[in-house]
Amino acid sequence: MFESTGLMEPMLPTPSRELEDLIIEMIQKASTLTSQIPNIVQKTIGELVRSMNCYYSNLIEGHHTHPYDIERALKKEYSQEIEKRNLQLEAVAHIEVQKLIDEKMDPKVYPLSSEYVQWLHREFCSRFPEDLLFIENPNSGEKVKIHPGEFRDRTVRVGVHIPPLPENIPQFMKRLEEAYNPIHLSKIQRILAVAASHHRLVWIHPFLDGNGRTTRMVSYSALLTEQIGNPLWSVARGLARNIQEYKRLLMEADETRKGDLDGRGTLSEKTLSNFCVFFFKTCIDQIDYMSSLLKLNEFVRRIERYTQEEVLNKKLPNGSFSILREALIMGEVERKKIPQITGYKERMARETVSILLHRGLLTSSHHKDKLRLGLPLHAVESYFPGLYPDLNTLK
Repeated sequence: MFESTGLMEPMLPTPSRELEDLIIEMIQKASTLTSQIPNIVQKTIGELVRSMNCYYSNLIEGHHTHPYDIERALKKEYSQEIEKRNLQLEAVAHIEVQKLIDEKMDPKVYPLSSEYVQWLHREFCSRFPEDLLFIENPNSGEKVKIHPGEFRDRTVRVGVHIPPLPENIPQFMKRLEEAYNPIHLSKIQRILAVAASHHRLVWIHPFLDGNGRTTRMVSYSALLTEQIGNPLWSVARGLARNIQEYKRLLMEADETRKGDLDGRGTLSEKTLSNFCVFFFKTCIDQIDYMSSLLKLNEFVRRIERYTQEEVLNKKLPNGSFSILREALIMGEVERKKIPQITGYKERMARETVSILLHRGLLTSSHHKDKLRLGLPLHAVESYFPGLYPDLNTLK
């Protein structure tokens, strides 16, 4: 049965003063975030944020994979429990795909395109263990296989919303791509399109499973393309921390138009606008949060407090802080400078470096290479308070 793409209109809300102000504020704040620390340290923090993004995006879907289990999975240390192991593999899949996005290994097409969305879903789901490539029909109990990157071939229901019929998905995706083509949009409209498309893509529900996480990665990639997003922050953390409002506003944006003052499309322009306001406020909140953590002097003080406590507990040598401070401020440290930095003789300097490397507080690609700041989970709560829920609740 044919369905008109008009069922999905409007694709963009009219930019209100509030939306324009939020977009401008987001642009300004995002532009200053990367200026606070060296590029090498930014890359290390980006790897941490990648894992964090995976944790929160999966959490929104009800998949709780503890950060320590994710850290173990990245070291290929998998649980013997099948269910936990599958979730670890799912987490690694998410991180690997976001790395492709961060390193610009994605297709040379705009993220808000059908080709890109299918590519992302394919890369994500093709990394799943076999057990996670099936979903169960809640009515019949039938197990249905997910085909990575392929649009669904059956009708589904999401709460009270019935997404487009499978045979009509290509035309809805084509309309989405046309509406958000950056060639036809101003800078303000392109950024507004990131938030609006977040709902409209979920509304289409193009795949049997993985739509939420795919959509959040598409939004991440679109913000990155517009040079607002970067690997130092993630909207997924903010969405997960406000999960009830996130889901409520997504559902409200499914509603049809309420009278002549509610836009000219089939769907409500007001509820779409409300979702966009929430999305941008969430982005700004997360940029502010990471900006506060990355203020250099305060970052240094948090590292100092952590190392002082570790020294008191006899887990680190006295000269540890001076090395970690140098690695943060300079980005990397030559090993031959460690005696000068610490005041230690050669042997003690080497032992201190060895302990810091073993604890993951320093990293190095080779035993003779320069030293860089490491961000192991056991130090994350001290370095980045509140990045995760209490990391000590489960190890």
